[in-house]
Amino acid sequence: MQETITTTERLREVCAGFATKPYVTIDTEFVRETTFWPDLCVVQVASDEQVALIDPLADGIDLTPLYDLLKNEQVLKVFHAARQDVEIFFHLTGSVPAPLFDTQVAAMVCGYGDSIAYDALAKRIAGVHIDKSSRFTNWKIRPLTDKQLDYAAADVTHLRVIYESLRDALSQSGRDHWLEQEMAVLTSVETYDLKPENAWRRLKLRARRPAEFEITKRLAQWRETQARTNNVPRSRILKDDAIYEIAQQQPDDERALGRLRTIYKGVERSAVGKAALEIVAAVKTMDRESLPKVPRPAPSPEGTGAAVDLLKVLLKLTSEELEVAQKIIANAEQLEQIAIHGENADVDAMKGWRRDVFGNRALELLTGKMAISFQDRKITTFNREQA
Repeated sequence: MQETITTTERLREVCAGFATKPYVTIDTEFVRETTFWPDLCVVQVASDEQVALIDPLADGIDLTPLYDLLKNEQVLKVFHAARQDVEIFFHLTGSVPAPLFDTQVAAMVCGYGDSIAYDALAKRIAGVHIDKSSRFTNWKIRPLTDKQLDYAAADVTHLRVIYESLRDALSQSGRDHWLEQEMAVLTSVETYDLKPENAWRRLKLRARRPAEFEITKRLAQWRETQARTNNVPRSRILKDDAIYEIAQQQPDDERALGRLRTIYKGVERSAVGKAALEIVAAVKTMDRESLPKVPRPAPSPEGTGAAVDLLKVLLKLTSEELEVAQKIIANAEQLEQIAIHGENADVDAMKGWRRDVFGNRALELLTGKMAISFQDRKITTFNREQA
C-alpha cells in the first residue's frame, strides 16, 4: 500500500507500524542548489507491507515520529548511497540513524563494481527499469505530480528486494563482517559534524608560503561559518579560486582587492571584502614563528612509483578473484603508503579482513616472496620460494 503522509497524527500511526518491522528502506528527495543545507522535500519509508511518502513541507506536520524511528535501534535502516541522506537527518536531529545498511557498499562487496547507481542495481537484482526523468524536478512545488510520487516510491520499494538479495549473498559468502568498518564510518558523528576550522581541508592546497597557508585557512573558516549561518552555498560568499588568489596576492586595500580577477564586482566594498582584508592584515602582522608550516608530503623513496604499479596489478587481480570492487579493498593513496612503509603502513588495507585477502599478499610481493607473471593470456601470481 502506498500513501502520502501530510499530518502528524497519521505519521505517528504509520511510524508505529514501521517500528514493529525488522527493517525499513529509506530515501529522500531534496533541493540544494541555492542553499547550504538541503531543503528536505520528501521522505520515503517502506516496509514489506507499506510505502509512506512523508511530506515535510505539509502545513503543521511534526516529523518527531520519523526521527524516533530513525533512532530506534531495533529497526535496521536501509539506504542506497546513504551519506547525503544521513547528512540531512544529522543536521535536522543532531544524531545519525542507526543501525544502518548501505546497499551501495554491500553491492561492492558482492561484486557489482565501484559505487553502482540505484537504477543499475535495481535492473540487475530486481529486474526493473527505473524512470529517472523526475529526479531533478522541483520537489518543493506542491502538489507533487503522480509521476513524482511514483518515482519516489520506486526508490524504496525495489530497495527491499535489493537489500534482501544482498543480505542473503553476504550471509552465504561469510562476508557480513566486511561491511562493519564501512558502516562504522557512515554512522560516525565525525563524518557529518565538520568543523569550520577544518574547512580548508576541502580545498586544493596551493599555498607555498606560511602566510598564504594561514590566510587560506582563515578565509575558508570564515566562509564556512558565513555560509552555514546564512544558509547559502559557499560559492555565493567567496569562490574557491578567490580564496587562492587573495592568499597569494594579499591585497592591502579595497582597490587592490577589486583588481583581483576572481572577485565578484563590488565585493571589495562589501562585508565579504572587509572581512577578507581584515584577515590579510591580521596575518601580515604575525611573527614568522607563529605562522603554520605548509603541509608538504614527504618525498617518496626511489622506486615507489614502480612498487605502486605492481600493487595496482595485484589489487586488480585480487578484486577479480574475490569478485569484489577494488575500491572496497584499497585505494591509490593506501597502495602508496604500503609501498613506502610496508608492514608499518597505517592504512585500512593492512588491517582486518583486508589484510587477510590483500595486505599480506602485498607484503609478499614487495619483499620478493611473490611474483606476478603473464601466462596463458592472463595475469597470475606464484610463490617464488616454491618455484
